[in-house]
Amino acid sequence: MSGRRPGSAASDTPAAPLAVVAVLGLGEAGAAISQDLIAAGVTVRGYDPVRRGPAGIVVTSSDADACAGADLVLSLTCAHESEAAFRAAAPAVRPAALYADLNTSSAGLKQRIADLAGRAGVAFADVAMMSSVPGRGIRTPMLVSGPAAVAVAGAINQLGGDAEVLDGPAGAAATRKLVRSVFYKGMAAAVVESLRAGRAAGCEGWLRDNIAAELAAAGPATLERLEEGSSVHAVRRADEMAAAAALLSELGVPARIAAASRDWLNQLAQEDRPPEGHVSDVSKS
Repeated sequence: MSGRRPGSAASDTPAAPLAVVAVLGLGEAGAAISQDLIAAGVTVRGYDPVRRGPAGIVVTSSDADACAGADLVLSLTCAHESEAAFRAAAPAVRPAALYADLNTSSAGLKQRIADLAGRAGVAFADVAMMSSVPGRGIRTPMLVSGPAAVAVAGAINQLGGDAEVLDGPAGAAATRKLVRSVFYKGMAAAVVESLRAGRAAGCEGWLRDNIAAELAAAGPATLERLEEGSSVHAVRRADEMAAAAALLSELGVPARIAAASRDWLNQLAQEDRPPEGHVSDVSKS
């Protein structure tokens, strides 16, 4: 990661003032960011086929209409609509404007939209929001990659944002977010499954306190302990998670995380097993 926050350092060339920002998608994230932009005195032109967005926004009739005259376009639709939104908006994006895709989608999809943007002459950047938007809005920490990363990060920071340039093509920022999401969203799913099991077993209150205490006590050594312990104790832990999955089945709770943990631990046990026919130094002595 470059660590650069364009527009925040004295050596950066000041960006031209942004007067109009188009926001495509006015759900929770789009609405929160739009409110911050309006409060900052920026004209926000928004489009959402379902929602009207916050007070003060210029409501438009289409993605293309929203982009008319915009200096910066922020796409906050959703992953499966992001390419369609770009295709609809691109003809109206003026040559000097910037297009930022803030949707959480795969690196491949981000690169595909970047390729479309390149052919259309649109300055494009992949933006990954690295924290929840409610309560932060435009100040949500963001990573930005792709052809127009420096310009887009500079524009976002000019508007009060916290954007950092990540060297690499479109998709690099998305990749960082998604590999991180495996942990954060996976942990959330594990908490949900565990609490449902605790509720079914009649010990939810105790389990909530136990999980909260473990999370509060986590420190730098926790990651190493979890990673190394999973390999060293893979066989025993796989048996434990097989028993946990069986218990959840008996309790009527789908054991998706428990079963996946069992399968991962079984794989780790296989990876660490000596090759067939190999005799270790310990067994020879």
